[in-house]
Amino acid sequence: MPNLDPNLTEVFNQHLTQIKPSQIRSFSKEIKDIPGLISLNVGEPGFNTPEHIKKAAMASIAENKSHYSPQNGWLELRQTISDFLQQRLHLTYDPEQEVIVTDGATEALSSTFLATVNPGDQVLVPQPAYPAYGAMIELAGASVIPLDTSPNQFKIDPQTLDEQLTAYPEVKEIILNYPNNPTGVEYTATELEALAAVIQRHHLLVIADEIYSELTYSLPHTSIANIIPNSTILINGVSKSHAMTGYRLGYVAGPAAVVANINKVHGYLVTSPSNPAQYAAIEALQHGRHDTEPMLVEYQQRRDLVTETLRPLGFEIINPDGAFYIFAKIPSCYHESSREFCLRLAQEAHVGVTPGSAFGTSGEGYFRISYAANLAQIKQALTNIKRFVAETATPKSL
Repeated sequence: MPNLDPNLTEVFNQHLTQIKPSQIRSFSKEIKDIPGLISLNVGEPGFNTPEHIKKAAMASIAENKSHYSPQNGWLELRQTISDFLQQRLHLTYDPEQEVIVTDGATEALSSTFLATVNPGDQVLVPQPAYPAYGAMIELAGASVIPLDTSPNQFKIDPQTLDEQLTAYPEVKEIILNYPNNPTGVEYTATELEALAAVIQRHHLLVIADEIYSELTYSLPHTSIANIIPNSTILINGVSKSHAMTGYRLGYVAGPAAVVANINKVHGYLVTSPSNPAQYAAIEALQHGRHDTEPMLVEYQQRRDLVTETLRPLGFEIINPDGAFYIFAKIPSCYHESSREFCLRLAQEAHVGVTPGSAFGTSGEGYFRISYAANLAQIKQALTNIKRFVAETATPKSL
């Protein structure tokens, strides 16, 4: 294998020296070869894509719909997205100028950050947070200003937000992700209005990652774009709602002036989105609006099973109102880091979960468990965890 010419080290993007690989992926890779491992550490829906959606993708191939789409996606899909957002979230977007179809929500986020921040800018990221946010912000040349939400049951407190923004007056944007990964926290309309008042006072652009908006339980999802549409960029897609993670189909919606710049970046990153994925998404959003409902019923049953099993074992859990994650606090009797605890859980109990430290410093002392896996796997994992706790912790210390 050839070694890089030592005189060419300057070809590296210097931003990458500050960026670490995703701890979710790296930890998953570290434990994946453990025999008998039950993986509950990746946010992957435990369902197959509905048949009618798969048929739409296959039909597009059979019909030779194999040429480039417009850079921002087929107008039929952009119109479908606009209709979907209007009917589901009461949002109004012009499909001609205010919607872009992207190669998944991650590309939507990457294009948005590259289009809206400059070197030296600051972006507020409430933590614990999906680790890709920080990496994408730093690749764009900006820096992350964290906001610890753990003292307020993982919800952003308006007063704390105001204090942090006053302390960092150069913050230009805020990322809001809800239902949240990793905590499952959702916001009420009243809570969002209070946050929006602070955000407007500090003149921030909101990057609203609402990819789990179709996966809520007791609370209906309200988009912050309903409250401050002129300063919100909405990120969404069909990966989680329709079990289509491998299709890589997301979208951006927002004010036309910003969306035009995001579209410039998007075009240079991917040229145009995949045709089979676009036709599958048209089918999903036009005729599959009820596909998520049976998934939600099962997710809620799995959520309740996990919480009802782990709480008596000493794990503190805030009941998630959305997504398919539980962020559990490790009992105090375990005097080790979240990574060390999760590694032992994988090695000794054969259960793979994600260390809370992967989601920022405020996640230390917790772990994320995904209950998107099938029910049989979850039941076996919980049995293994109960045995692990019985063998490694005493009732007194719990």
